Amino acid sequence: MKSKTLVANGLLAALYIAVSALIQPFGFTNIQFRVSEMFNHLVVFNKKFFFGIILGVFLTNLFFSPMRLYDLIFGVAHSAISLGLIILLAKYTKNVLALLTANTMIFSFNMFIIAFELYLALELPFFLSWLTTAIGEVVVLAIGIPIMYALNKQVHFDKMV
Repeated sequence: MKSKTLVANGLLAALYIAVSALIQPFGFTNIQFRVSEMFNHLVVFNKKFFFGIILGVFLTNLFFSPMRLYDLIFGVAHSAISLGLIILLAKYTKNVLALLTANTMIFSFNMFIIAFELYLALELPFFLSWLTTAIGEVVVLAIGIPIMYALNKQVHFDKMV
């Protein structure tokens, strides 16, 4: 990994952690509005951001999660699987807005992984948890679409690393 890519991913992880820390009460359990999830859209522009996002999720869950061990397993798995799927889809689709929308849907649908975690850890009802976490995810990522799209026009994420 080039040093520029390493630094960019380190900064991304740090931003993910900082934003997550600001909204800590709203980023965990069955009602989640983890604003830092908007950074998941960066992988649409450049797959090299995968590692920074995963590191950010891992460290956020390590330092802030009330269900640390569960979140380290299920939360990181949810992000890795969802990011992997969008990277795969990006090989076949070049329309950025379509990919951002697909990213929102993939992450939101895959919240069943987090719902299963909440069922195991807290005995919360699976389907209700899936619904509430998915709603939080779709809201955050839908709001993130125009933000990340506009930022990319100025910053050019695809050329950063």
